[in-house]
Amino acid sequence: MAGVKGFLPWLAVLAVVLLLSVLRLRALAAAVSLGWLAWCVWTWVRPARRR
Repeated sequence: MAGVKGFLPWLAVLAVVLLLSVLRLRALAAAVSLGWLAWCVWTWVRPARRR
């Protein structure tokens, strides 16, 4: 069950993007997906801050 928690944000974003696409708000769906991609890349690439 612990592995499922890691997928919940991904599934939530996917559900939002699909919902916006169904509602013909594809530009907003694209913006949400690009924002999510940018956030994922930022959290992966940024240098680790050590205290």
